[in-house]
Amino acid sequence: MKDIVATIRKESGLTQEEMARRLYVTRQAVSRWETGETAPGIDMIKLICTVFSVPLERFFEMPMEYYCQCCSMPIPDPSLHGTEADGSPSDHYCKYCYDGGDFTAKDVSMDDFIEATAQLEADAMGISREEAVSLMGTLLPHLDRWRGEAAQG
Repeated sequence: MKDIVATIRKESGLTQEEMARRLYVTRQAVSRWETGETAPGIDMIKLICTVFSVPLERFFEMPMEYYCQCCSMPIPDPSLHGTEADGSPSDHYCKYCYDGGDFTAKDVSMDDFIEATAQLEADAMGISREEAVSLMGTLLPHLDRWRGEAAQG
């Protein structure tokens, strides 16, 4: 994450002080992010993405083909892939979200899905439930399962 913050700052042609001013933090906070001493929280990451017009996917270096297109869990291991109706592995979904060619959580809205799974995300990432809800609310609308719903909502 430290390299991403530094890259965003440098691409914007800013000093640490200038970046800090735009984000309403101290220069020392920016310096600590860039050295890896600390990391910005979820809400600060969202602010960085907004202020500097950086897609969240780039900030997290998310190659979408390696992430479940329902919950955003990394699925690099074939044993984590869900299955299609014919039993073949799904290229797009994890085993927790997709089994036998269908979603395991059927007829749920994206908001209901976030509410039901936020604590699991929080525990997996070592963040608060509130940060997990915020992060999921930002990431999920870009995933295949929820893309249509996000455009309608």
